[in-house]
Amino acid sequence: MLLSRVANDLYWLARYTERAENTARILDVASRLSSLPSTYAGSMNEWESAVIATGGEALFRERYDEASRRNVIRFMGFDANNPSSIFFCLDVARRSARAVRTAITREMWEAINDAWLELRRYNADAMSPRQLSEFLEFVKAACLKFDGSAFRTMLRTDAHAFFRLGTYVERGDATARILDVKYHVLLPESDPVGGGLDYFQWSSILRGASALTAYQWVFRDALRPWRVAELLTLRRELPRSIANCSKFTLDFLDDLANDYGRQGPAQRAGRAYHARLANSSVDTMYREGLHEFLQRAIRENNALAEAIEAQYLR
Repeated sequence: MLLSRVANDLYWLARYTERAENTARILDVASRLSSLPSTYAGSMNEWESAVIATGGEALFRERYDEASRRNVIRFMGFDANNPSSIFFCLDVARRSARAVRTAITREMWEAINDAWLELRRYNADAMSPRQLSEFLEFVKAACLKFDGSAFRTMLRTDAHAFFRLGTYVERGDATARILDVKYHVLLPESDPVGGGLDYFQWSSILRGASALTAYQWVFRDALRPWRVAELLTLRRELPRSIANCSKFTLDFLDDLANDYGRQGPAQRAGRAYHARLANSSVDTMYREGLHEFLQRAIRENNALAEAIEAQYLR
């Protein structure tokens, strides 16, 4: 049985690495949307919507006067005081990895350490569109390498379960936030669902989630907003869908229950959350309202994270 301190570091190592990747994906979506012709531009500043997606709007307003491209890239990419910035996340992840060096593999340590060293080469004040794209691709590739090294080299023990809990709790939250900002913020009230603006924005969201090809495989049809929402929320085939993340979160909670010989509030919260998603459909989701559905998913995912921390990590 792991010490709670070690379990906590593994859990947050995974969460912060996943958060760095998710922040890069949100910035990528904002960059794609901002590059669209004015005919297809949303009613809100795309860079401001990226800040809202990470839940950092209040902190951003304290530190910056305007949601300009430069300010948002600085805040989300390099601000050491923003707990969702790429710099902050990789810094904390590396320190967590160092604290549990004997509980992770050499490949995992080298992947996160190399990512941190490479990150320091980039400068927030020198980011042309091409350089920003290269930077975001580097972050996504570095996090993918770290995740892959964990998948291939970690023993399937309770250490692995805590690590994966962090991954799926963070990933489910990020998918809900990205999709909610598209629906609630980016789409102007005057633009019809399914119009030209809609198509370009939904395709940008899918690209940001690395799900455009998956959409074509699953639906074999032109982009439809309700199908994009279904793919990112309810389709367990998609690794980043909310339903898939809840399923794996519950699986690893059950593994811990078996390892430690007892169930607890975290397992009950995970089971209730997963059951609600499994019993949902596109029709019920839209009857409730997509924004309301996603906000409830974020709240339930956060409550599940709190239950995990209270039961195992304190």
